[in-house]
Amino acid sequence: MKRFLSTTAALLAFSTPAFADAHAANFGTVQFEQGDFFASDLIGMRIYNSETQIEDGFMINDGGETEWDDIGEINDIIVSKDGEIRAVVLGVGGFLGLGERDVTVSMDAIKVVQEKDDADDRFLVVTTSKEVLENAPVFEADMDDEKAMAEKNMDEAKVATDPEMHGDLALVRPVMEREGYAEIEAVEVEQLTADKLQGAYVYGANDETVGEIGELLLNDDGKISEAVINVGGFLGLGEKPVAVSFEKIQILKGVDGDEYRFYIDSTEEKLEALPEYQG
Repeated sequence: MKRFLSTTAALLAFSTPAFADAHAANFGTVQFEQGDFFASDLIGMRIYNSETQIEDGFMINDGGETEWDDIGEINDIIVSKDGEIRAVVLGVGGFLGLGERDVTVSMDAIKVVQEKDDADDRFLVVTTSKEVLENAPVFEADMDDEKAMAEKNMDEAKVATDPEMHGDLALVRPVMEREGYAEIEAVEVEQLTADKLQGAYVYGANDETVGEIGELLLNDDGKISEAVINVGGFLGLGEKPVAVSFEKIQILKGVDGDEYRFYIDSTEEKLEALPEYQG
């Protein structure tokens, strides 16, 4: 059965003065009474639309709600700093034939309807139209977060499509030290052949394997500008290729031989988050 917290009970339960005032008289004195509802049951309840105006306490027969349009589900409750339930956040979509979007509905617009044979079985009803819901502003809980997310998405899209930008802008060249190895000079880096690079493992700051070098991309001067690192997958399957600037890879060489180790200031997870290299 659906239960709904009355505005009076909400004021007593949520009001700031009640929390601020530590007098014992403010605690344990409010009892659940017939006709009250719990806010926890409000979230997830369906809201129906009636073409005719309905008043609180209106009674319907068993199954009478099927004559109304189910317009959405309550996703959240908006409570003022004074403890008043101002509105509910309603997820609509199917009723409009659109993807789900959140809109707010004033508590004053919501009527509670009871079933004749079961007074505890209640339904929430409003009187509205598709046009009203389609034109209702989309509810955004935190405008700053939404703005930041939109800017992040725009930046990622630009990185993925702009050839002048790279997805590894946050990477810096590491400065790793490993016993028995020394960093090679730039001249020797330029002399490395493809067979020394392709297929070589790439390591992170903790010496963990984060991927392996696949393709090598050359600039107009014939020098290596980027390395495509194959990340993730298993036995070569399901790998994601990502391109990083070759200058951001540190190369160490064994002092007693020609074994090379390639380091990058990243983790496998961070590399997988870069845009996929399309070739």
